[in-house]
Amino acid sequence: MADKKIITIFGATGAQGGGVAHAILKDPSSEFSVRAVTRNPESDKAKELVKLGAEVVAADIDDKESMKRVLEGAYGAYFVTFFWAHFSPEKEYAEAKSMAEAAKEAGLKHVIWSTLEDTRQWVPLDDDRMPTLQEKYKVPHFDAKGEADKLFKDLGVPTTFLRASFYWDNFIHFGMGPKKGPDGKLYITLPMDDKKMAGIASEDIGKCAYGIFRRGEEMIGKTVGVAGEQLSGQEMADKFSKALGKEIHYNNVSPETYRGFGFPGADDLGNMFQFYRDFDEVCNSVRDVSRSRELNPELKSFDAWLQENAEKIPLE
Repeated sequence: MADKKIITIFGATGAQGGGVAHAILKDPSSEFSVRAVTRNPESDKAKELVKLGAEVVAADIDDKESMKRVLEGAYGAYFVTFFWAHFSPEKEYAEAKSMAEAAKEAGLKHVIWSTLEDTRQWVPLDDDRMPTLQEKYKVPHFDAKGEADKLFKDLGVPTTFLRASFYWDNFIHFGMGPKKGPDGKLYITLPMDDKKMAGIASEDIGKCAYGIFRRGEEMIGKTVGVAGEQLSGQEMADKFSKALGKEIHYNNVSPETYRGFGFPGADDLGNMFQFYRDFDEVCNSVRDVSRSRELNPELKSFDAWLQENAEKIPLE
């Protein structure tokens, strides 16, 4: 343990950070050890990481000094923010700023920043194809992350910019799975027309990130998008039908309709899907499946993910 390089992982009990931690800890020949950062070291997930061999420490991403403490002596760090805890792009940007500054002050050798596109580079605020949200954003949970990339670059932090894809796990946990329509048939609803969207198993994001850390210096300064597969709504519905043994239909709605569904964040997600649809080449060219498989040879296809998770998907 002592001669291994420490990777400090923020959000270590969440989907992304947890994936990175497990990927490292499950490789007995890894050159890295895990310092898992969580707000609550007494949680079941934190205790599970301890059993696997992680050092679990408490820190708060809203407190830069506490972040600096957990970065002390580390070789690298995995930085991720969680927009859905507060719905505030400003807060997310402030957290990223503290992360970049703490990383610089700690002298880290390799940082992975979990980021996304700043969609305003393609859809300016005065472009009314898509409504402006919270006065300054098009896709709030993307834009502040993308804007924060510059913080890491300007400070000279040795960073790989990791862009995740749509989590297939959202079909289990985020209420996006098949739902019964008024006609009694089951539908997945996405405003994607016939465009393909990159998706991934959340655990594979962590495994790809581990692949980036293993490659080290050659990955610094690069933007790497990860995906398990790129599929249209109809292709996803067909694969659902096969895995669930029930006919699942694709309900293609307009982004306007999706934004009007009224659940928290529906407007943000409606804009996100519209960005994926209207700029599919921009999004999919970065999220390269074969490159992701090079980083993570265990990369799952949607069929493989469904095989493991079909019974967890609630059918409403």
